[in-house]
Amino acid sequence: MPFTSPVADIQFVLEHMVGFPAVAETPHFADATPEMVASVLEGAGKICDEVLAPLNRVGDTEQPRLENGVVVTSPGFAEAYHALREGGWLNIAAPSELGGLGLPNALNTAVNEMSSGACLSLNLCILLSQGQIEALEAYASDEIKATYLPPVIAGDWTGTMNLTEPQAGTDVGALRTKAEPNGDGSYALTGQKIYISWGDADFAENIVHLVLARLPDAPAGTKGVSLFLVPKYLPDADGKPGQRNGLAPLSLEHKLGLHGSPTCVMNYAGATGWLIGEPGTGMRSMFKMMNNARLGVAMQGIGVAEAATQAAEAYASERVQGRPMRGTSGAIADHADVRRMLRTMRADVITARAIALDCAVAGDMMTATGDPVWASRAALLTPIAKAFGTDTGIACANAAIQVHGGMGFIEETGVAQYLRDVRVTAIYEGTNGVQAMDLVGRKMMDGGEAIFHLLEEIEANAEAARATLPDLAEPVWQASETLREVTEAMVAQTDMNARFAGAVAFLKLCARVLGGHYHLRAARADPKRIAMATVYTKHLLPEILTLAAQALAGDAGLYDEDFDQTA
Repeated sequence: MPFTSPVADIQFVLEHMVGFPAVAETPHFADATPEMVASVLEGAGKICDEVLAPLNRVGDTEQPRLENGVVVTSPGFAEAYHALREGGWLNIAAPSELGGLGLPNALNTAVNEMSSGACLSLNLCILLSQGQIEALEAYASDEIKATYLPPVIAGDWTGTMNLTEPQAGTDVGALRTKAEPNGDGSYALTGQKIYISWGDADFAENIVHLVLARLPDAPAGTKGVSLFLVPKYLPDADGKPGQRNGLAPLSLEHKLGLHGSPTCVMNYAGATGWLIGEPGTGMRSMFKMMNNARLGVAMQGIGVAEAATQAAEAYASERVQGRPMRGTSGAIADHADVRRMLRTMRADVITARAIALDCAVAGDMMTATGDPVWASRAALLTPIAKAFGTDTGIACANAAIQVHGGMGFIEETGVAQYLRDVRVTAIYEGTNGVQAMDLVGRKMMDGGEAIFHLLEEIEANAEAARATLPDLAEPVWQASETLREVTEAMVAQTDMNARFAGAVAFLKLCARVLGGHYHLRAARADPKRIAMATVYTKHLLPEILTLAAQALAGDAGLYDEDFDQTA
């Protein structure tokens, strides 16, 4: 199905909605000139549209297979990966001294959206390597960095993350994989990991696994978890892939979607690995990778939302059915209910994109200035971006099927694949419920200060727009006040179980208010955006009243009787 990278829309969001020009004004990112940004986005969009997008359906129908302990990837995937590597598109935000371009992560995040919309299965391989780079930069020894970072950044080697075991999913502390000292500074890892995306591939010279395991006599729970680097091939004296290590994929999972992405059961049989960071700090180290991945997964959801919306818009503009009460084309896009679906899909794609890119900009500003206020903003927006971005992907994919009617349920149109592929994004890298609990838990340990700071910005934007766009400004201001009141109530709620029960509604409430803020900014910057801002403000922003009530309801009634599965 044709896909066109939304280069112009991304540029508009960066320039007018999330403050990216401030990043480019810092000495650290002085190379991110408007010309450079345009060149990067246009170049990335071109390769996504021409090289990656044609493979999306191929990966779905011609799945990877395991042959003699090696994963044979879907036709065309190896060639596409090599094209990305040779073009320097895999790690544009990686440090220039290690082979990256040293550009802002906001640009890398935008490129991830486009590659996700084009071919989500292959994007996942790229995303995992990017997250591994972050973790190694932060916690690996200089020797490990020198050996592993250059080839991973170059894309010659790929990276994975190994957390999950059959008995240890979200509860990572329950894992059993063991790491025994070898006496030479290395460790022997033994155990099995499941759900390992891109655990093997035929186009990578080497695959670097980051594995959570337990040292002998480690305490129970997450405090006993350490992180180890375990390569498929042990580097030789020249840092090249040498002897095969004691690990292998045992099988590939049969999944609802993401068929082009091999999901492996990995077996470690005394595999040689090296400790990353200090003993017992595995969760801290892995969270560095996971936080990067959570923003990347947000872009996966948004990329699929964009692709599904494009498909729905194209079909609705061509499909003639019935007689619309307005419009002259006769196409179903002129029917009120179809128009409602199309416009609200597009409005939420813009909202999700702005939240995620705002998060990336905050991270870049922290990198460039060292100001902890930016770190707090990035931390606050990360769970919102991940949960709302992926929920939007699922909602838009589902709506695209509805717009297609019966043809949406037929595989040949391709829209069903969007829903099958994107569904997992609300699950991996921390379920969306866990994201919401993080938002109302750890992210509110500051008493709500980061949220209140954001609300001040939202209300200042609304005040500035009152004279020219009163019908949009007033609802945004009122929405921010509603969020302020609910936040105050959440902070005052000392029963964490009650707070957690209202967390999902609270997270979406935050996203809805942010959406009003971003759409108002867009309307102020470009009158052509007023119509879309009106759609958002009139059709989607009113959801805040229900969301506020749900957030404040907490766990009322949920535990009034025992849960009986036989009832």
